[in-house]
Amino acid sequence: MPYVDARDGTKLHVKDMGTGEPVLLIHGWPLTGDMFEYQTLALLEAGYRVITYDRRGFGQSEHPATGYDYDMLADDLAAVIDGCGLDSVNLVGFSMGGGELARYLSRHGAAKVRRAALVGAVVPYLRRADDNPHGVDESVLETMIAQVREDRFAFLRSFAKQFYGVGFVSSPVSDALLDWSFLLGVMASPRATIECIKAFGYTDFRPDLPAFAGVPTLIMHGTADKVVPIDASARAAAEGIPHAQLIEYEGEPHGLVITAAEQVNEDLLSFLANGGVPA
Repeated sequence: MPYVDARDGTKLHVKDMGTGEPVLLIHGWPLTGDMFEYQTLALLEAGYRVITYDRRGFGQSEHPATGYDYDMLADDLAAVIDGCGLDSVNLVGFSMGGGELARYLSRHGAAKVRRAALVGAVVPYLRRADDNPHGVDESVLETMIAQVREDRFAFLRSFAKQFYGVGFVSSPVSDALLDWSFLLGVMASPRATIECIKAFGYTDFRPDLPAFAGVPTLIMHGTADKVVPIDASARAAAEGIPHAQLIEYEGEPHGLVITAAEQVNEDLLSFLANGGVPA
């Protein structure tokens, strides 16, 4: 089943592998479901069924002109869950994908969700505001949009370095991996790339946090994340989600699923197996 249909008819590309307890991975911007290469392999080797999909407008999913608000994106997630016949699924949302997870819970309920993990996620609110002083200034979001309009390809190359914490002296990832991330990013439509900046930058998920009640939740975030600051996201989410467990990865950037893949995978597998991670 390579595709499922969203409620507006958009075809969403799905990869469904393995046979065990299902884990559905929701990718970040501006990549595709393939960004979870290291997690997919670790989960399959641990005996899990692994489902990834490409967000509308990205990867091999259809590229419509509309539907990039989080209500529609959460409904897309619901379509994937239903299309794969998942009655009890573990959801893992990375970065922008954490927003889909949160909005899904508030919009569709938690009846089908066994556990939830937010990894480098934009939840609960990315944009800086009077009541969100640690967020990202609106000018940063506006600059991102302007740069995508001017030269999306140059922007994606530059953003990949920030994503993985590449500096002048050292790099935690190879040039080949940066090239791979660039290729995943350019598969998106320019329309989707821009509209999703607006979605993850300006959507306030604080009203969605109560929907996590009763769902075991793990929050994972790098302390050196320059894309999604930890104070506005993971630490705030941990305060707003009852009984959530927060793991901070010292010195890790936004792309910790790759730069700290071994530890992230170990912690995620522990959480899926036991509902928690040893301190």
